[in-house]
Amino acid sequence: MRKYLPIILILSIIKFIIQWFGNRNYGFHRDELLHLSVSEHFDWGFMEFPPFIALIGKFSYWFFDYSLLGVRFFPTLAGIGILILCCLITKELGGKSKAILLSGICILAFLPFYRNHTLFQPVAFDQLFWTLGFYLIIKFLNSQNKKFLILLGITLGLGLMNKYTILVWAFGLFIGLFFYEKGTIYKNKWLYISAFLALIIFLPNIIWQIQNDFPLLKHLQALNENQLDGTSPMEFGLVQLNFPFTLIVSLFGLISLLVWDKLKKYRTIGIATIIIFSTMWLLNSKAYYVFAIYPVLFASGSVVLESLLKKKPILIYVVATIVLIPSIYFIPELTPILPIEKYVEYADLKEENGRIELTGDYADMFGWEEQVKLVDSVYQTLTPKEKDNCVLWAENYGEAGALKILGKKYNLPNPISRHGSFWLWGFDNKDATVWISLGNEKPSVEYVFENVELVKMITHKYAIGEENGIPLYICRNPKVDIEIWWKNYEEHIFD
Repeated sequence: MRKYLPIILILSIIKFIIQWFGNRNYGFHRDELLHLSVSEHFDWGFMEFPPFIALIGKFSYWFFDYSLLGVRFFPTLAGIGILILCCLITKELGGKSKAILLSGICILAFLPFYRNHTLFQPVAFDQLFWTLGFYLIIKFLNSQNKKFLILLGITLGLGLMNKYTILVWAFGLFIGLFFYEKGTIYKNKWLYISAFLALIIFLPNIIWQIQNDFPLLKHLQALNENQLDGTSPMEFGLVQLNFPFTLIVSLFGLISLLVWDKLKKYRTIGIATIIIFSTMWLLNSKAYYVFAIYPVLFASGSVVLESLLKKKPILIYVVATIVLIPSIYFIPELTPILPIEKYVEYADLKEENGRIELTGDYADMFGWEEQVKLVDSVYQTLTPKEKDNCVLWAENYGEAGALKILGKKYNLPNPISRHGSFWLWGFDNKDATVWISLGNEKPSVEYVFENVELVKMITHKYAIGEENGIPLYICRNPKVDIEIWWKNYEEHIFD
């Protein structure tokens, strides 16, 4: 292994440098603000996801406060871990230095990973747990050492506490293992001990779901109605074609796992990836959910290409170059390595009516700081007595997360919102005399309050359309019972 370390180290450094330049630019994404907010209400579960991301958010706060670079350091670490694991899987499958190099290059060339390993979201850690799980099962197949099954169970348990989609990974592996020595592994007691360990780790979240009337099911229903319903099976497949060169390597890997004699011991992995992909497709899931299967396919594809080209090893470097070079130009689209003015020029975006339409992810990184500053300017006009009895009411979790996380440096009170997990944390002071409303439309605030004063319509050159032209109100004299009004909204918290 020692002779391969320089290759892995250099590739990891390249990955880190690219991500570091992207991590420092623009601002927090709305989802990042939510994930940091839940870390301040730590529990065994949340309305949208399990608690692992909140734990990482807590570590981020302890080590780096809420700095952009510090928060994004953790998904970047997960991305580097995926690269290292991909190279280690390559070695376990019999690959030598050139295969290890090519597999690492595939990680660097796979463009979606730059987005996934920039944003502080469960996705990066989900991909890490999937890749680690594949590595551990391959280590078990090679060694028959029970410790790898135990570690596999721990990995599955932690993965479940991060993102429920790892259940599809577990299902795929469950089917795939029937094709390893005719399923004799299911006579191994350590496999069941491993599954029991995963269940024990996951059990607190199951209990939390039961206690809170299974918000997971409500969230899945909302996702299906609002997001996944518009996703066609054709689109799911076509997205995979957006990255043709890495796709070719992965197809070599999949085919070799299924039919190549040198990798026949690992056929279970190939079958598992087919089951995972097909299940995600049939469930009409988002296309990026299956990106976590690619590292193991990059590894097996690199092994077979190294073997096929062993008589002309220079061709491996040619393949690696062909895989990597076309991706370099598109990296600024996936992680913000360019300052915004340079990105606008790079993407050839035009200003219309004082606005520049960025892609969804980038647009979602702008406007939050300005919103918080404006709310603070209004808050500071209140008397000391009014400040003690003031509620900040945000329309959605992005606005609420901005007030909660970015508002710390202004010493703003904690916000409330009826959106997602924020609804679970309650309405604060129902007897408050002053409410500052951010993003809620006029009919909503007039339904609740006698006196409503529009302060400003908030606009931003780069912010996403949803956060452009939103109102800021000062509201007084509630005319409804706040507690009943809050409780009655439960069926709409994911709208």
